[in-house]
This record gives sequence, C-alpha cells and structure tokens, in this order.
Amino acid sequence: MGVHPKTWLCARPNARPCAPRHAAVCTDARPCTPMHGRAHPDMWVCTDTRPCTPAHGHPQRAVPVPQFPTGPASPRRQLLDKDTFSKSDPLCVLYTQGLDTKQWREFGRTEVIDNSLNPDFVRKFVLDYFFEEKQNLRFDLYDVDSKSPDLSKHDFLGQAFCTLGEIVGSAGSRLEKPLTMGTVTAHPRGKKPAPALSNGGIPGKKCGTIILLAEELGNCRDVATLQFCANKLDKKDFFGKSDPFMVFYRSNEDGTFTICHKTEVVRNTLNPVWPAFAIPVRALCNGDYDRAIKVEVYDWDRDGSHDFIGEFTTSYRELARGQSQFNVYEVVNPRKKMKKKKYLNSGTVTLLSFAVESDHTFLDYIRGGTQINFTVAIDFTASNGNPSQSTSLHYLSPYQLNAYTMALKAVGEIIQDYDSDKMFPALGFGAKIPPDGRVSHEFPLNGDAANPSCSGIEGILEAYHRSLRSVQLYGPTNFAPVVNHVARSAAAVPDGSQYFVLLIITDGVISDMAQTKEAIVNPWWSWTGTTSASPPAGRWPSATSCSLSPSATTSTARGTRC
Repeated sequence: MGVHPKTWLCARPNARPCAPRHAAVCTDARPCTPMHGRAHPDMWVCTDTRPCTPAHGHPQRAVPVPQFPTGPASPRRQLLDKDTFSKSDPLCVLYTQGLDTKQWREFGRTEVIDNSLNPDFVRKFVLDYFFEEKQNLRFDLYDVDSKSPDLSKHDFLGQAFCTLGEIVGSAGSRLEKPLTMGTVTAHPRGKKPAPALSNGGIPGKKCGTIILLAEELGNCRDVATLQFCANKLDKKDFFGKSDPFMVFYRSNEDGTFTICHKTEVVRNTLNPVWPAFAIPVRALCNGDYDRAIKVEVYDWDRDGSHDFIGEFTTSYRELARGQSQFNVYEVVNPRKKMKKKKYLNSGTVTLLSFAVESDHTFLDYIRGGTQINFTVAIDFTASNGNPSQSTSLHYLSPYQLNAYTMALKAVGEIIQDYDSDKMFPALGFGAKIPPDGRVSHEFPLNGDAANPSCSGIEGILEAYHRSLRSVQLYGPTNFAPVVNHVARSAAAVPDGSQYFVLLIITDGVISDMAQTKEAIVNPWWSWTGTTSASPPAGRWPSATSCSLSPSATTSTARGTRC
C-alpha cells in the first residue's frame, strides 16, 4: 500500500488563529501510515496552534503547513476553573465512534497544561479521513488533579461533538464549538456514571469554547515530467546498433533499490531521444529529494536477455536543476571499467527537460472554495410495492426507517457537511402526480417546480414523506430525465466552483438505458446552446451520477465530463 496524504486536525480550546512553528517535535507514538487498509488520506488531530515535525520515522523532515497570522487580540476560551488556589490543569481526550457498534472509544490524549484556562495543546492525533463515511468525534476536557490515568478521578470541564467532515468542510477547515457538560452517558470505561454528573456538572451548561483545525499533511503529491537523450552509447547488436531503454530505481532505507520506472525502447540507434514521461515524485524518491536514484541503460533484446550498457546515479534535487551541465551523466559499465584501464564510459545521458506539477487532492478543492451541489432522485415506481403494506420498500413504519430513508441518510449526512447553504434539490420519478395524474420522471418532492430545493436532509425526508401520500406509484424506471436535470444545472456553473453529485435511489432495472447513457456522457455545450466542436479549456462542468438500490446493489458512473 502506498503512502497517502495526511491531514492535521487541531483540537485546541483557542479561538485565535495559530502561528505555526516547525521546530516542535510531535510526541504522538502512533505511526503515520493508514490504519484501516484503505487508500485514503490520513488526518492529524492536533491540539495546539503549532504544527510539529512528526517523530514517525522521519523526524528530520519538517511538515509543510499553511501559516496563519496571529491577531493582536485573541478571544478567550475561558474553561471552567475547578481548582481552589490555582487555575485548572486541562487535558483533552479524543473519542471516536464505531460505525457498527456506535460505541465511543478513546483514541488519544493530549499533554496536560498546568494552570491555564486558555490552553494551547501541542500533541496531535492521527486519524484516517474517509470522505464516504460519517466519522463522529467527541472531545472531552478534564482538569487533572493527580497522576492517575483514570479519568473519573479528575474534574470534568466539558465536551464537544462534531464530525471529521464537518471540520474539513468548514471555512478554512476551522470549526469553533462550544463546550457543554453533555448528557447522561456511560463512562468510557464502562464502570462509572457520566462524567458530567459524576463530577458535579450541570448537563447542558456552557463551559467555554474549543477550536478544531484540520490541515492536510503535505506528503509530496508532485508529479515530475522528464525527458532524456543519450549520445554515443555502446553498440550491442551484431547486425545493427542498439535498441536502448532506461530503468529507474529508487533507493531504500536498507540500501536496496526498487524499480520505479522503465522508459520506452528506441530502436536501432546509439543516440536515442526518449519520449517525455511523467512520474509521481513519491514513486521516484519517496519525498526525499536527496535519496539516490540509480538509472541503468540496456539494449533491448526480443528474448528478454537485455544487454547491460551501463549505469549512473543522481537524485531528485539534481534532476530538479533542469537542463544544465550538472545533468549530463556518464554511463559507466563497472565490469568494463575494471577490465580496461583506458575505459572512460559507454556513452552519456543528458536531461533535456524537467517540469513538476502538483497533483491536487479533494481537500485542496474544498479549501479552495469548491462547493458540493447534492441532488437526490427517488424511485416512485410500482415495483417498490404498495406503500401502505409492510412489504413495500416505501413503507413508513413508526418503528424503523425504510430502505429509501436509510440510503438517503447514509449518503446525505456525509455530503451535507460540504455544502454551505444546506439546500438540496430533491426529485422523484416513475409516479402519477396530481392534479391530472400524468406520469412524471422529474417532479419536485416539495411540489415547487421552480425551486425543488429542500433544507437539509431532514427537509428532503419531509418532502419525501409528503410525496408518498400524494402521488401514485407507477412506472417505468427512467433515469435520463433526472440526469439531464442535474446536467443542465452543472452547465450553468462552468467555472468549476461547484461539484455536482446526483444520488439516484432505485429498486429496479433501468428502463431507458440508452437514453441514460447518452445523458451521462452528453457534452456540456448541448445544454448551453453552443455548437462549437470543442469546449473552451477548463470549462467542463462536473457531475456524478450514483445509483443506490435499497436491495444493497450499488453502482456509480461519472457524469458530464470533468
């Protein structure tokens, strides 16, 4: 599994922006690699204004993070004072909630700050960040009275709840939450009553403020594009010249080498010019610009027994100088050099060009102001069954959520954290609608064709429940109208400031497959009336179509080109 970008999440009870310093060393002993086996960015949960140089295998390298100015007057967060002759000695404890059990589990603790009602915690936590999951977090603060690790022996100062997506989706990835005494819950160790009550607190009482900051760790997401040529390589073929190609190796910590790239073969020449190629910097040097890169040059043979011409070593830092005298390398064959005293080299390799670009992540776009525009379309065809019967997928039971509601909440509660106005268009299809009983495959759940948006996920659910009582389930199952609806909305925002997501919740087979495919791949200019053969550069609207079946069959498709 490869190395993934990481994020710092700062959980400090401080209302002022931080002034990062790169000298501090993180004391968190957890490894930085992803903990769940999935290829997603990691999150640092930081409890102070200062980023650290992580002591997770490479303490010599500082982590680049954005700089935040510190204002002359910072708001105070005023934690409760539980000590009689001094101020509180606060400690922050982070809890995460399991997706299946919903049990709160302690994830980590900060250091203790002595005598402070406005602490700046230094220690960070590492969290895996999964966009598709709702990751609930809880931050508890205590006034530490002894060296005991048992939290029930310390005074409870307050707690705050949020999701990881809520922090990341906030402006500047900075979220301010009030601390309260909480409600009656089991103690995290399962033996004591709720800390709010066991330590004399009043449930719901405000106890200060906590500031949560999320920052992505810069794990070198650059992509380098290089081009090489060679001159006067050794002739290896009896009836021709050579068919040279190069193999790049990245050095490992133990002195071994790992292959990371192989160029194309240039046939029958001793002076090849290889096509330019792109390679992630992480693959080339694992983010260490001074790590050795070994390059071997071979003469290609059809039977696979390629003839070794020679080798040279360099580093990313040297290559980054671009075309210069420093990037002309002698190709040396060690065996020839040992046998022949007058041996100089087996040719030279020259770097012709070097360029590097950053591979932007989802978080880069969110921090840059991109908003996710979420639209939901619900299947109202008769194949779902009579809504008044318990066997129907639309049955509204007073005791449990139906399949459509569960699917909507599972996705919507994740998406809503990344939409500032929380207004979501909600459509239905496959039903006869009042007053004339015509079949519609694109009707607003709220009854307002001019503005089908609902306020939050709860607003969508209310509109869905009202529609169930007013429409007649019918058919067929046509997707194209709702896909076209979102495509028109996406075409109206060609500057890339919004990313459009369409969630289609259905139970059956698509009836208009050909039309749906055409709607998904239809170019943007068909909606704007433009007839040019190609759109202007960078003007593709973004959309995603996702079909979630209550029977647990899931499929996704990329929408209008992005």
